[in-house]
Amino acid sequence: MSLSVFVELRFWVLVAFSLVLPAGIYGLLLATRSISRVAVLGFGVALVLIAGVDVYLLQSLASLAKTTPSLADDAVFISELSIALYVLPVVFGGIGVNLISHVLLRHLSEAETRFDREHPNG
Repeated sequence: MSLSVFVELRFWVLVAFSLVLPAGIYGLLLATRSISRVAVLGFGVALVLIAGVDVYLLQSLASLAKTTPSLADDAVFISELSIALYVLPVVFGGIGVNLISHVLLRHLSEAETRFDREHPNG
């Protein structure tokens, strides 16, 4: 048993998944002048997966914080403040779903246009 969750590997993985990876994805999306649909779809799926991993790690760290003697763990992961930690996964998941739906809607719109051209009477 460790004295604090802040020295656990899971905490640092949470930091990486909550700050480093999404910042890299957003940076790539903003820096590119042109991007394929597959890449946008991949970034969207990655953001949704990151959100899922974040929620899992937050839950895991909250249950671990209950067993540690550190009061700082309790203040961050067990108190009302922990609700604020779930904002980032919600944002990542929401943006990821929007990216995925954007790609799907564009594909469906183009498929309908092709169908209308191929079947002018239908």
